[in-house]
Amino acid sequence: MGFQQGLSGLGASSRALDVISSNVANSSTVGFKASSTVFADTFASAMGGGVSNLQVGMGGNTLAVRQSFTQGATTSTNNPLDMAIGGNGFFVIERANGTQAYSRNGQFDLNKDGFIVNSLGEQLQGYEIVNGVTAGVVSGISVPPVGIGATPTSDKVTVRGNLDSDEIVKADPFVVDTDPLVVNPHDPKTYNYSTSATVYDSLGEQHSLSMYFVKSSTVANQWDVYYEFDGNALVGQEGPYQIQFDTSGKYSGSTPDPIPVVVDTTIFGSTAATMTFDLDLSDFTQNSSSSAVYEITQNGLPPGELNGVSVNSTGIVLAQYTNGTTQKLAQVALATFSNPNGLTSLGDNLWTGSIESGDAIIAAPGTGVNGTIGSGRVEESNVDLSQELVNMIIQQRNYQSNAQSIKTQDQILQTLINLR
Repeated sequence: MGFQQGLSGLGASSRALDVISSNVANSSTVGFKASSTVFADTFASAMGGGVSNLQVGMGGNTLAVRQSFTQGATTSTNNPLDMAIGGNGFFVIERANGTQAYSRNGQFDLNKDGFIVNSLGEQLQGYEIVNGVTAGVVSGISVPPVGIGATPTSDKVTVRGNLDSDEIVKADPFVVDTDPLVVNPHDPKTYNYSTSATVYDSLGEQHSLSMYFVKSSTVANQWDVYYEFDGNALVGQEGPYQIQFDTSGKYSGSTPDPIPVVVDTTIFGSTAATMTFDLDLSDFTQNSSSSAVYEITQNGLPPGELNGVSVNSTGIVLAQYTNGTTQKLAQVALATFSNPNGLTSLGDNLWTGSIESGDAIIAAPGTGVNGTIGSGRVEESNVDLSQELVNMIIQQRNYQSNAQSIKTQDQILQTLINLR
């Protein structure tokens, strides 16, 4: 009987040492979760003739190997596509055979086709975002390597500034050249203040909208406004237009409000589409301080090439382009389980679901019980190396003790055999 008990103890200690050795071997493995051994005692129901107070155990056995899904420390990396999950959840990975697996290892890169993949070349899954609308099903996350086209200026060109109420009225009239093919250098003596805004046509070509402000000589708190496009007056739009202020210097309206601008770009030898937008001067004031422009906003942009990719805390994959544009491409999906310890380990830092784990609940980071994403970081192994080394010593002692139990039983048996 003693041999069986000692052997079971050796087996249990051996399995525990296997688990400890695996933990130690993976102490530097990104996303690894440490395991521990769960033991149970063994009894034979018939021992002692069924008298319970005389039962002697038959040893021990390994009941389960349980993983600890506690949070590991995070480390910064130089790769913006590396991700660390802060809290619950697993990355959803589509394997080469089309099945889904789950991982805490957030080391990702772009493959030659523009998909975000792990070190095995398997695709990270998420929700595609098209024109600001998030898809309802998960799929591979793609970052198109091509650039984006130009965005022509439309809607409004808004100028925020101040016109000096102390300006004097100019004696010379402001004259605008009505021939758009002739560049007309303006005499600063004919206006009080000027500024310009950069706008873009449908081909992404940059143009200049110049504005000239002349304090009215006939109407108090009124200014005449003229504009030119690339140094040329636009036929039928020579102005003047008027903007008015109240006695406190606040904008009170313009004629018209806002001021329309229509540019037939064929006039300038361009094949771009006609530009139509409004000049909004409602953010101007008339105060007793120097005339100045504080801000100009418009929605036009030149073409842009892909310049970088990043991921925010809610898992939104953002593409940055050389024209300053940031575009949402997709949102990383996270999976949670009712019983993570029921997951089946596949190796390579991957798990798959099982009956014991329950079905995967897939949602966006930061929603429900899902954790958030740390971009440019990875989650280190949660192995406590000091504790594992102590556990190793304990199991070594256990192994030695069980071996000694077998040796003692052997000595007793030898004594019995030698009786005569």
